[in-house]
Amino acid sequence: MRWARGGVLWILLASLAGCAGYQLGSQSLYPTHIRTVHVPIFESRSFRRNQGERLTEAVVKQIEAKTPYKVVHTPDADSVLSGQIAGDTKRVVVGTLSGEPRDVEVGLQVEVSWLDRRGNALRPAETVPLPPELVGVGASATLLPEVGQSVATAQQQAIERVAEQIVSLMENPW
Repeated sequence: MRWARGGVLWILLASLAGCAGYQLGSQSLYPTHIRTVHVPIFESRSFRRNQGERLTEAVVKQIEAKTPYKVVHTPDADSVLSGQIAGDTKRVVVGTLSGEPRDVEVGLQVEVSWLDRRGNALRPAETVPLPPELVGVGASATLLPEVGQSVATAQQQAIERVAEQIVSLMENPW
């Protein structure tokens, strides 16, 4: 009987010690010392109107939906996620014999910086081939005019894909 109690105690201690380093839920995916994020409007080098505002809105929605962080509108937050649209492209992938576009691809390239209060990069430099404070993100979307899609809907699709990539960069590296 004593041996059975001792065995159960050992199993209980071993299971608790083995799980000490693990965390459950999405909290473990993100740095725990950050609680709030300030996201200023993304700058844009593009000639297309309101792209910075649209990307900022998409990033804020993704942060609120997928992370434990709260987006605040003050630079006094625990961290600042800023970015700049470095470029956008639109190219014809497939054209008709008369020269009309049948399949068009729009692309968006963004430079992102996520810094803590002291100005330290929250993304490790060794995993990114750019300077430690900048991360390059890009996405594309396909536009099919024959199906009724417009450049605006394809751009919005690319913006949402870039926003998802930006928020995934906020996760702890494995």
